Amino acid sequence: MPSRLRPTAPIAADAVLVGDPGRALMLAQVLLREPKMSNHARGLWGYSGQTPGGRELSIQATGMGGPSAALVLADLAELGVRRAVRVGTCVAIEPEPAPGDLLTILEARAWNSHEAGATALPDPTLTARLREELGQATRPAIVASLDVLHRSGHAEPGPYTEQVYAADMQTAALFSAAEDLGLAVAAVLIVAESAAGDQAGDEKLEAAATLAGTAASAAL
Repeated sequence: MPSRLRPTAPIAADAVLVGDPGRALMLAQVLLREPKMSNHARGLWGYSGQTPGGRELSIQATGMGGPSAALVLADLAELGVRRAVRVGTCVAIEPEPAPGDLLTILEARAWNSHEAGATALPDPTLTARLREELGQATRPAIVASLDVLHRSGHAEPGPYTEQVYAADMQTAALFSAAEDLGLAVAAVLIVAESAAGDQAGDEKLEAAATLAGTAASAAL
């Protein structure tokens, strides 16, 4: 039995990963026919079921931050997951991405408060499929995964700001854990906040998550 998840329904080999439990529920209702809750332990809501095309798919919340995401991924691997796409949120570093835009991640760089850690890469085949499914709705990007959430317009920007397109708190940890576990993982991130500090509203976030989740399911 995994250390954190307590599955109450079968877990599929393919999974969509989100940080927010509420977004896991929303995507389960959009992507699955008659979804069944597969986990509620530790508030990490998960759902399993069949897509309209008849494929088995799980949607699992990973919590907040890289350590939580990596631990959940390890549990999912023990339960039989072999491929996963993260549908997460990020803060833009460059001025171009607007709130609600989608970024397909080609590289994730782990940063603590002061220095860079290891660079982690997604599965290339799954990433290519994700980009193909999203088409013009996404752009490729490099993300910095931080241990403290990036603040737009901060007077003293972090040293990572000249090297990446956006910042989040999970992607590098997931890519690194996936490599150790022998899993194929890719990521698409929703810009929740622009470099100027403008934030996406709930409706825009839900629409972007639906688009990203649908593409993730198709790519898997």
